[in-house]
Amino acid sequence: MDHSSYEAELTLGLLQAIGKDSRRTQRSISRELGVALGLVNAYLKRCVKKGLIKVSQAPSNRYAYYLTPKGFAEKSRLTAEFLRQSLGLFRQAQFEYVELLTYCEMNQMRQLALHGFSDLAEIVSLCAKDFDVEIVGIVDPRTNIDSPESVLIYSDISQLSNIDAHILTDLYQPQKVYDSLVKLALAEKVLAPRLLGVEENIGSKSRAHS
Repeated sequence: MDHSSYEAELTLGLLQAIGKDSRRTQRSISRELGVALGLVNAYLKRCVKKGLIKVSQAPSNRYAYYLTPKGFAEKSRLTAEFLRQSLGLFRQAQFEYVELLTYCEMNQMRQLALHGFSDLAEIVSLCAKDFDVEIVGIVDPRTNIDSPESVLIYSDISQLSNIDAHILTDLYQPQKVYDSLVKLALAEKVLAPRLLGVEENIGSKSRAHS
């Protein structure tokens, strides 16, 4: 993600948080968006300067933040922009995962494990219904989440056995997940879509030149 996209995403997150609750603290917004408190403070000031947000004194020496009409308009614009981008990402992901599933089916790789619970995992699960493969489970240390349909979530790869291929679906640290699988001598079984941009992806390279 380039700087302008990151800035737009953070601005949208900030406007959405304040739009839901004007009395939100900067610290709670920081936790929700997963960014540093100082960054939230800097972007709040920037939004105030742009006329997107206004600040008023609240009881107990606290502040309340409100979206201005310009702020509401900007929130709507950014939301529509990200929806368009998300649709493009969905189509790209669907295309690339169908390629991976086709590769698995052709190479008799039937038992599949997904690595990373995300929208990508749901896309693979849906696409897999059209192939002679089985999604055995999703490996993700954050096990306190709901899995799509009947797919099980495992906190560690050691909980799975007889897996023919490991498909990356992690949107947060795909390179780290890939590297950890390579250390387990699974490089030839690890498959990732090009959109994740992981380096030294042996499986992807072999397909790209086939």
